Amino acid sequence: MGKVVREIWDWIKTFIIVFLIIIVIRAFFFANYMVHGESMMPTIQHGERLIINKIGYYFGEPERFDLIVFHANEDSDYIKRVIGLPGDHIEYRDDTLYINGEAYEEEYLEESIQQTINGNFTEDFTLEEVTNQSEVPPGTVFVLGDNRQNSMDSRQLGFIDMDQIVGKASFRYWPISEMEMIQ
Repeated sequence: MGKVVREIWDWIKTFIIVFLIIIVIRAFFFANYMVHGESMMPTIQHGERLIINKIGYYFGEPERFDLIVFHANEDSDYIKRVIGLPGDHIEYRDDTLYINGEAYEEEYLEESIQQTINGNFTEDFTLEEVTNQSEVPPGTVFVLGDNRQNSMDSRQLGFIDMDQIVGKASFRYWPISEMEMIQ
């Protein structure tokens, strides 16, 4: 009987250790995120599930065009694309993104831009028009959704503090047919 009890106790200890490891990894390293809404279409679809790398930004800053998840308010996290970094001047004109006066190609928007019937896919704006500031302040980023015509992003929310960022979207695992590392 003592051997059976020891065996059961060993299994219980193993499950407890595994459970604690999962909690630590989930709390500090990675998180599961389910996409709600259409603001990142066609890049990310409603209902897709992603793995968020939470630890990467402890050692570095977000890079331009990273897909990040951030706390939009007490109840909701949003996923958006980093467009402006601290010190950047942003302008959108005739479906072209200008950062510090230099035009940037946004390949992830090409199909959406081609399908636009009337007007531009992204409404023209300058950073100053939407935020009353001429450059992205230190410690913040300027984000946009890929579905520019249907996205609650920095044009409405303002700059996103680095402290609000949960992490970088790294891996899409659902649906299985779309499983891939996110670039």
